[in-house]
Amino acid sequence: MKVKIQIDTQTFVRFWLVVIGFALAGYALYSARTGIIILGSALFLALALNGSVSRLAHYLPGNSRIFSTAISYVVVVAVLGSFIFLATPPIVEQTAKFAQTVPSLVDTARKQSAGLNEFITTYNLQSQVDNVVRSVEDSASRWATSVGSSLVSGIGSFFAFLAALFLTLVLSFLMLIEGPQWMQRIWGLYRDKEQMEYHRRITDRAVKVVSSYINGQLTVSGLGAVFAGLTVFILSLFAPVPANLAIPTAAVTFILSLIPMFGSTIAGALITVVLLLNSPGAAIIYVVFFIVYQQIENNFISPSIQSRQIDLSPLAVLASVTVGLYLFGLAGGIISIPIAGIIKVLIEENLARSKAKREKSKKPLGKLAKAVKREA
Repeated sequence: MKVKIQIDTQTFVRFWLVVIGFALAGYALYSARTGIIILGSALFLALALNGSVSRLAHYLPGNSRIFSTAISYVVVVAVLGSFIFLATPPIVEQTAKFAQTVPSLVDTARKQSAGLNEFITTYNLQSQVDNVVRSVEDSASRWATSVGSSLVSGIGSFFAFLAALFLTLVLSFLMLIEGPQWMQRIWGLYRDKEQMEYHRRITDRAVKVVSSYINGQLTVSGLGAVFAGLTVFILSLFAPVPANLAIPTAAVTFILSLIPMFGSTIAGALITVVLLLNSPGAAIIYVVFFIVYQQIENNFISPSIQSRQIDLSPLAVLASVTVGLYLFGLAGGIISIPIAGIIKVLIEENLARSKAKREKSKKPLGKLAKAVKREA
């Protein structure tokens, strides 16, 4: 038996218009992903500073939110500028040192390995090995001399980053100043008070989840950065490690440890490699410190600071971080957990509201049943 399905032209056109509309919306979001990341970063920065700005405004004349926001921004910009100013020279120095050290490491390993030398001599491979060593040395030298030209070619990207950072700071500044007024205007548009209270409760919970997570993660990352920098500085007192490595160590630890789950591990590995180029003993000591501190942080510091505000399972955390990293890179890995926390809030509130509606709908039936029972 053949079944014939007839679809009129209007339905067919509407279907494809909807499909094309979703495709164009997805393409527009993908094309504007940089702007979306800037807006999201500005929003997260505003949420992170909102508590401090609100508390500071209470102590200022006239409860000036603009003045309190300006003070907070001066502090943030001063800290960022200090880190960049102090961390850039050691990073450039260690990069050049790495380029100069690689050829000597290869040559030293070749000379100190008796078994390898015997193998090379037996099979007449000395000329090939010398060619490889010379090639590595020449490549490293060319790379070291081209650092300046690479920096010049990367000026465009650097200024693009500065422009994005400036735009993020300006957007966050405006969000902090105008945010409370805009929220009051939005709540004033509601005619249904119950609906307004429901949406306001969701918004308050979502803001609390995000701000609690951001402030907690910043505190945890800041403590880790301080202890990592102090450890490298102490190592520089009795090991051949430059003391100015403490600042970039703290900066790298702070930035990468903002990525949940494995950001701290990446930071520890990078710092260990840099210390290994200067002093293998210092690198071993730092590895021991890193392992011990990670255990303390994961079991005591992070739980006490975060206080389980988001209350997500390890599977949910890992899944959200993985999706965030693959979608938006570093920024996605940082914002993935609070977004998952917001989704959890939405689901909980929706389920609670549905349950309340079901219980409310049962109450008239219960009253009717009691009335019928009385009459009987």
